[in-house]
Amino acid sequence: MTADTSARYREFKMPDVGEGLTEAEILKWYVQPGDTVVDGQVVCEVETAKAAVELPIPYDGVVHALRFDEGTTVDVGASIITVDVAPGTPSEAPAAAAPATEPEPEAEAAEPKGRQPVLVGYGVSEASTKRRPRRGAAAVPEQGAAAAAIQAEMNGVPAPATLSRPLAKPPVRKLAKDLGVDLATITPTGPDGIITREDVHAATAPAPSPQAAPVAEPVQAPVAATPAVVGRETRIPVKGVRKATAAAMVGSAFTAPHVTEFVTVDVTRTMRLVEELKSDKDMAGVRVNPLLLVAKALLVAIKRHPDVNATWDEAAQEIVLKHYVNLGIAAATPRGLLVPNIKDAHDKTLPQLAESLGELVSTAREGKTTPAAMQGGTVTITNVGVFGVDTGTPILNPGESAILAVGAIKLQPWVHKGKVKPRQVTTLALSFDHRLVDGELGSKVLADIAAILEQPKRLITWG
Repeated sequence: MTADTSARYREFKMPDVGEGLTEAEILKWYVQPGDTVVDGQVVCEVETAKAAVELPIPYDGVVHALRFDEGTTVDVGASIITVDVAPGTPSEAPAAAAPATEPEPEAEAAEPKGRQPVLVGYGVSEASTKRRPRRGAAAVPEQGAAAAAIQAEMNGVPAPATLSRPLAKPPVRKLAKDLGVDLATITPTGPDGIITREDVHAATAPAPSPQAAPVAEPVQAPVAATPAVVGRETRIPVKGVRKATAAAMVGSAFTAPHVTEFVTVDVTRTMRLVEELKSDKDMAGVRVNPLLLVAKALLVAIKRHPDVNATWDEAAQEIVLKHYVNLGIAAATPRGLLVPNIKDAHDKTLPQLAESLGELVSTAREGKTTPAAMQGGTVTITNVGVFGVDTGTPILNPGESAILAVGAIKLQPWVHKGKVKPRQVTTLALSFDHRLVDGELGSKVLADIAAILEQPKRLITWG
């Protein structure tokens, strides 16, 4: 379908909802041609390599056309919906609109720079493009100036100079709102004066000058891919979360030299403490389970051995020590494996940690985890015990130095105070990056976690 380039029709393009992602799959349309939409109304749900995200339309009007069907993977920058922003207005005015069949001139792209690594895989290549101005731009109604500026910032083009509203993508606006930052007070560093996520963070705390966000190269979007049944086999297209997970795991497994150590521990006292905490008034309203105390034990172990909380910077040939812990929790969801993290988990009390853990898990299961919630993790826990298995050899989340696997807690015969008694036992496995974590350090961290779970009073004496 050829896009109508008249002033009354606006093309809403697929935004980069994840800071560097190159594509997204359209999961569901909430509108159809002929429906009336208003500024800020959610028109569709898309799935990126990191999460499912709802997209709001940035102007008022009537839906003219949907450019892609549900299930189609669309490149960032491609038009996905056309909106008539002046319904009822005659469209024959030759000075106001170019013919609908007139093709866009090809962009004169400069030689692309190197692809920049992001949380999972690689971002898009940086490029510069030049396009001739569309005819009829001057015919945009004055009352539609705000909508035009918002669409401009979503599409990565300059906004009208007369608009005073700061330019920022929806995820960045939400971040600023959550942090209590006024966008009008921020000096933008992104392309064409757009405020980036780094600009918002820089406004709340001193930080190095951020680099400009990569600009997506619009290319023709592929058609929707569906599972193909041939004979006794079914071929399922690899996309979305599964595609991102595969790239991340391959990259991690063949980049970081993994070492995995195991320890079997009696957690009977920890399980008793879990039951006691469930009736504690300070823990009212939050979920208390063994994972909560495992998480607290890991945080105490990191406090005692802070060098394990680090990352390897290959480009700079440096080990970066993190003085904060963003604790990742691997979550199995209908869309695949997600690893959201609890920000600044090291500063949280046990009730606060329980509340954050509950919110993180429930949000992931509902498919509402945001890309921001999965960025910046420093260490991860994967609870394979919920599937009834003893343990595993977990693969590091890219950019992290350690991941702890927790096995099933089972009643087993155990020598306790010189006698064989039934005790609740589990097996822990710690994988770490051997480039920056030596065997001694990894062993001490795992031993500390086991010691705390065996004698949970160490949460007080060591914490």
